[in-house]
Amino acid sequence: MLNHKTIAVVVPAYNEESQIEMVIDAMPEFVDRIVIVNDKSKDKTLDVVKKCIESDKNDYSNELIAEQIPEKNRYNEAEQVVYEMSQKEKSLFTRSEIVNENPNSARIILINHIDNGGVGAAIASGYKWCKDMNIDCTAVMAGDGQMDPSELEGICLPVIDEGVDYVKGNRLIHQSARMVIPKHRFFGNSVLSILTKIASGYWRVSDTQTGYTAISLSALSKIELYKIYPRYGMPNDMLVKLNIASCSLREIPIKPVYRVGEQSKMKIRKVIPKISWLLLRSFFKRLWQKYFVRNFHPLFVLYFIGMMLFVASIPFLVKIIGHAINGIDANPVTVLAFFFLFISAFQSLLFAMWMDIQDNERLYK
Repeated sequence: MLNHKTIAVVVPAYNEESQIEMVIDAMPEFVDRIVIVNDKSKDKTLDVVKKCIESDKNDYSNELIAEQIPEKNRYNEAEQVVYEMSQKEKSLFTRSEIVNENPNSARIILINHIDNGGVGAAIASGYKWCKDMNIDCTAVMAGDGQMDPSELEGICLPVIDEGVDYVKGNRLIHQSARMVIPKHRFFGNSVLSILTKIASGYWRVSDTQTGYTAISLSALSKIELYKIYPRYGMPNDMLVKLNIASCSLREIPIKPVYRVGEQSKMKIRKVIPKISWLLLRSFFKRLWQKYFVRNFHPLFVLYFIGMMLFVASIPFLVKIIGHAINGIDANPVTVLAFFFLFISAFQSLLFAMWMDIQDNERLYK
């Protein structure tokens, strides 16, 4: 426990037989539960974790209390509906089984995916278990040893002591970032971070791709965990979902860790286009749900007016370019129409972004 609050760490693992034991052994003592989610690894990851469970002879007397069935009375129909939804949604996650005989009192929990779901799906399964067990703060650490356990307390404390909903580590502001992080990853991270700022509404966030995070029980209860993007776009999708739920966020500096025996499974050229498309869809989803359905805001109108005006200016631009290629002077009306539409679109989008930034300032703590 940390300051009398329960702490769990979700560790998604896929083919990490050489690293996973190191991650478990290095876990700080204040961590109450280490939730390993084996995403149908093809190597011996499952066997290695089982051996770790068998060799862990410590007695963890702080047995967790699972989510309780609310007592039925005239005032708590809402609580009963929430509980029923929580039970029904279990079938919507990647199929899995809990290997432990008594998971409530074990420190190392092993959730074994029957189907390979992806890193996001593995984290979602871990989140679901922690939410159902009422864990106060749930962190995420990779199974490849790229996250320094000594920094875990600093990531969890804002959630525990200050009520921050979601804390992310930030490697890019560390003075060694450009020298330690591989150049292609630094570039890819920077591109995705810019796109994620726009899509998520967290305009201050800068290292969107780090998986070293901590989340409160309250925040876990506000989002539909089974809808988390199942693969490498999970950190980006998570930010959008948290913003729609108006969850507070903080980034803290962490050191970049590479060349500790990890083997990257992410292909930058494939991942960037997929995540970019995810972010485009997520941007419109955020605008619709947060600024129209839940609470109408003028920035919704400004964003869409700006987009429509920009689209309307494209045919005029095409005509101007076509005339220029053929050496023909463009019609002054066509030129004026293009500049009017383009400038109006630019102003609308600029004002919408400014309103978006101002509205989301309250979510930083």
